[in-house]
Amino acid sequence: MDDSPWADEAASQSLPSSQPDESSTAALKSPTTAAASSRKPSRLTPRRLVAQPTQLTAVEDDPLGPLGAATPPSLDAGLLGSDAPPVPPVKEQLPIRTTLASAGGAPRRAGPPDPHRIDEDEDDGRPAGPRQPPPVQPPQPSPVRSTTQPGVSIEQAAKPNFVITVGDPHKVGDLTSSHIVYSVRTRTTSKAYKQSEFEVKRRYRDFLWLYNTLHANNPGVVVPPPPEKQAVGRFESNFVEARRAALEKMLNKTAVHPALQHDADLKLFLESEAFNIDVKHKERKEPNLGESKGMLSSFGINVGSSSKFVEQDDWFHDRRVYLDALENQLKALLKAMESMVTQRKAMSEAAGDFSASLHALSTVELSPTLSGPLDALSDLQITIRDIYDRQAQQDVLTFGIILEEYIRLIGSVKQAFNQRQKAFYSWHTAESELQKRKTTQDKLLRQGKSQQDRLTQMSAEVADAERKVHQARLLFEDMGRLMRNELDRFEREKVEDFKSGVETFLEGAVEAQKELIEKWETFLMQLDAEDDETVFYRPPVIQTNKPAGNTAVDRARANIDDDSD
Repeated sequence: MDDSPWADEAASQSLPSSQPDESSTAALKSPTTAAASSRKPSRLTPRRLVAQPTQLTAVEDDPLGPLGAATPPSLDAGLLGSDAPPVPPVKEQLPIRTTLASAGGAPRRAGPPDPHRIDEDEDDGRPAGPRQPPPVQPPQPSPVRSTTQPGVSIEQAAKPNFVITVGDPHKVGDLTSSHIVYSVRTRTTSKAYKQSEFEVKRRYRDFLWLYNTLHANNPGVVVPPPPEKQAVGRFESNFVEARRAALEKMLNKTAVHPALQHDADLKLFLESEAFNIDVKHKERKEPNLGESKGMLSSFGINVGSSSKFVEQDDWFHDRRVYLDALENQLKALLKAMESMVTQRKAMSEAAGDFSASLHALSTVELSPTLSGPLDALSDLQITIRDIYDRQAQQDVLTFGIILEEYIRLIGSVKQAFNQRQKAFYSWHTAESELQKRKTTQDKLLRQGKSQQDRLTQMSAEVADAERKVHQARLLFEDMGRLMRNELDRFEREKVEDFKSGVETFLEGAVEAQKELIEKWETFLMQLDAEDDETVFYRPPVIQTNKPAGNTAVDRARANIDDDSD
């Protein structure tokens, strides 16, 4: 045969498989040597190319096609002669395992056979199909239990908590310097304070100082305001209680504000034991602090400009119109509520007068069947008087205090608007100064080199004026963004506070009416029991400490008692 690899392959296929060739066995054992010898064909025998017939075989499911077919066993037994090229090594195809069971027991996809018969060894006595995965153990609960609530975000958990109570109002001082002092107790988780719980004494003007200072330190922020001053009746119990509740709400809202809770003056107010001394020391250290108090409200709208301020932003214009309308409505509602509270107090006084008249009539009437019901009705009117008085006080402390608070808050929002207007005028004033400096600089440039020193100085002034314009513009823009957030916060808190206040107001009214109905029903049940004369009967009061008299009646009673003994 020729040395051609195609011719030799054809010849080798015709050899019987029972007579293996030693050269082919040697080629299998040392494929490297056989490959080296195959690269040197014989020079004596010319090569011939023999065309072999091509057969097309249908491939069912083998993804590799003819390349994936296994080598027939006949080629393993009897291969080519000694000059045949070596058989290329065939990579062992391992079976692909899957954890998904075939639906309906479908047969496996056709593929190359497994030379190691892994499936046959493992599937003995087992149903056909892919091997099932081992069972997975369910996760065991961790022995360590977390104490944090999953619903609280990290930002909220990192914020310090404040619980501030204002109580124990008592009058101090003499006739000329008398005032009310309050105990301010604070519990907090903030690390900025020395202790987690402390208590200080404050008077009303200290709260007013805190409000003005926070306004000066935080322009554009809506600072919760304290209640207004009152010269007449400031020591009455109802007024003192209403002011105490308003001051407590002011401090708690200030402490939960994200910007105001980190203010150093709030820390000074809540923590300082020598508050007046610390404030004076602070004013000496910062002399402009005392001058800035109330400065924005004294300037008004026309700060820095002779013309009236015209709002350029439609959003702020709409909010200003809305706040004006809301303030008018709240004032009207507060006036109506004060009228209702006045009427309830008048009804309470009328019920008291009615009770006194009924009691006087019951003492004159001799018949117990009439004097008893009259006296019971007198007691019922006393209860009605107390209910009306208590309900009037609750209305003031629940709903009335919310109305007054938001009327003052609207004033605080308007003060923030005035601060924004002041920033706007400062920005335009700085731009006017910059234009003047640039005009002077242009004149110096036209004069040439004769004014070189003055030109250098003017260039520095122009650069400084540009820096001031840039800072004023950034301050105005930052204040606008801050006020948008503050007004959104104002709306959210307004909805929550009014909802809570209205619910408390309605609950108090319902409870008062239920109590009135219960009292009237009890009285009517007593009137219906006409057969029982002892329902309204009250035994007379016997005075045991009355000294014995010397009248004939007294001596006769004494003798009767002695005989009975």
